[in-house]
Amino acid sequence: MSGLVLHNYFRSSTSIRLRAALNLKGLGYQYVAHHLRKGEHHSAAYLAINPQGLVPALELDDGTVLTQSLSIIEYLDEVYPQQPLLPGTPLDRARVRALAYAIACEIHPVNNLRVLGYLKSTFGADDTAVAVWFRHWVNETFAPMEKMLAGDPRTGMFCHGDKPGLADLCLFAQVVNNKRFDVDMSPFATIRRIYENCLAVPAFADAMPEAQPDAE
Repeated sequence: MSGLVLHNYFRSSTSIRLRAALNLKGLGYQYVAHHLRKGEHHSAAYLAINPQGLVPALELDDGTVLTQSLSIIEYLDEVYPQQPLLPGTPLDRARVRALAYAIACEIHPVNNLRVLGYLKSTFGADDTAVAVWFRHWVNETFAPMEKMLAGDPRTGMFCHGDKPGLADLCLFAQVVNNKRFDVDMSPFATIRRIYENCLAVPAFADAMPEAQPDAE
């Protein structure tokens, strides 16, 4: 077993991405939980590990700390090439990254816990308004993404071909998160199919929030 230490939170979508990636790579890790809603990620001890106070963070065997889930995942793909998460050609890698970034850069930044909390504390948004906000930004990206996936012959069982990769990690985690905000997934048949295919893979199922030791 490796000496990797994963700092994360069971319900964090970025943590879900990274857990699934580690599982796909067959990499064991020590699970360290930081309860975001209790502010544990703002503790002095965790800020000494990751000054951003965000999860996930991954400590390597030598004590080096990696932050930002997509950066960590690409690092893992370079260092542990088994079960590659990016395809072999530059053009295909660009497609996979574009799909992944559409979620990681367009949906997640405006729908993460910090932003939703700010909507409540600063603008007085109640839970209903926050859910409307969340669903709006998911739909803004999922609608074109559905067309991109459905209309491209490179889409297979997963976002790119018949093996899961970087784009699937992001898609899977986002769909998991969508369920808490009652996002209507009926318009997104291809996305739903890919999610179900991911869920059938143990590496993804084992990354689900309810499978984690800090699950509530």
